[in-house]
Amino acid sequence: MKQLPFRAIVSDMDGTLLNANHVVGDFTINTLEKLAQKGVDIVMATGRGYTDVASTLSKMKIKNAAMITSNGAQIHDLQGNRLYSNYLPEDVAFEVMQLPFDADRVCMNTYQNNDWFINIDLPQLRKYHQTSGFMYEVVDFKKHHGRDTEKVFFIGKKPADLMEIEQELTSRFGNYATITYSTPVCLEVMNKNVSKATALAHLIEQREYSLSDCIAFGDGMNDIEMLTEVGKGCIMQNADPRLLQLLPDNERIGLNKDESVASYVRAVFGIY
Repeated sequence: MKQLPFRAIVSDMDGTLLNANHVVGDFTINTLEKLAQKGVDIVMATGRGYTDVASTLSKMKIKNAAMITSNGAQIHDLQGNRLYSNYLPEDVAFEVMQLPFDADRVCMNTYQNNDWFINIDLPQLRKYHQTSGFMYEVVDFKKHHGRDTEKVFFIGKKPADLMEIEQELTSRFGNYATITYSTPVCLEVMNKNVSKATALAHLIEQREYSLSDCIAFGDGMNDIEMLTEVGKGCIMQNADPRLLQLLPDNERIGLNKDESVASYVRAVFGIY
């Protein structure tokens, strides 16, 4: 049997594996199914929540896959078993939720115990979750709780809307939390040392291969650790400009709207 160039493919979703309509295209589904048949491990590594990712994978004929969600705060297997979790401490999470912000320009969200909470009704967010039906519950965060918090995230109308919030978060919680961007307008807060790379390392601890045997794809600042710690980290052409600047030596591939991850791995693994 011909040796595989990599043992696992690890991919971000939004801006990477998902197309311009925020869904996995048929060409990509077919590609991942063929990879799985070759014995390649399929790992989704995303800022999305477990419910979303499970719905996406359920549409594929794949027997084994893993889901690294909320930027590495949780890992589940394809059967829905939680393999790992690393939540924000309850008191820290609640304190982050009390951070002041301009509600006309920014909305605050949390993922907690696989539920999604938000401070205001924003129907336009539905387009990102059309296939899973994963939907938020509007709450008053001053009366909410900090239990089982995978992440707190702030969505701005434009990147400048988040600059003051980022400074405040870094100043107050930099020693207790991981603060990163999943997109230029989405600022995310997880527990200290949470990252897709840390979760991936935990996932493959019991497997007979290492991070160097993985190929990964991403487009956001929350992908930096993953893209630099695997054997090969590829960056989307449509990536956050800051990521392109920080990782100039990583290979660039095409656009997510063209299902470029699928095209690339077909060439690497010899799938025709």
